[in-house]
Amino acid sequence: MMPFLIVALVVLAMEAWSWFSHKYLLHGPLWFLHKSHHQKAPTWWEWNDLVVVFYGLISTALVIYGLSFQSPTLWIGVGIGVYGILYFLLHDVVIHRRVRTRYQPGHPYILRLIRAHRAHHRHIEKDESEAFGFLYAIRKYRVSPDKVRVWHKDEAQD
Repeated sequence: MMPFLIVALVVLAMEAWSWFSHKYLLHGPLWFLHKSHHQKAPTWWEWNDLVVVFYGLISTALVIYGLSFQSPTLWIGVGIGVYGILYFLLHDVVIHRRVRTRYQPGHPYILRLIRAHRAHHRHIEKDESEAFGFLYAIRKYRVSPDKVRVWHKDEAQD
């Protein structure tokens, strides 16, 4: 039970860290990397992807250390990795469709995340953005259940 608890707490902590680092680092001194994510990319690669690589390396190092020394850092690394997988699936596959699938988002929670992310991308400058979270979007971005089908057809397509 303890490993699961550690992983779950790390995933929650990563959401808090993601919000903070997105707002104050990526839209601050690291804007030179993140700016590529707010512009049309000429290729599949964005400079912003280096941020994901950075966290992937940290996660991998913690897992290796944890396996080598029977340390709880194993589960911290797994938690960061789980967050990274969720990020990839929701952000890159579902929201930005960087990987093409037949999946059509229709769940109100997923549509809420999409709406919040689109609000974030409405502005291409670093200082005017909103909605910096990733796994949680405030109620303001909620899509009411009775409008999910209409919203899905009209707005969810890229």
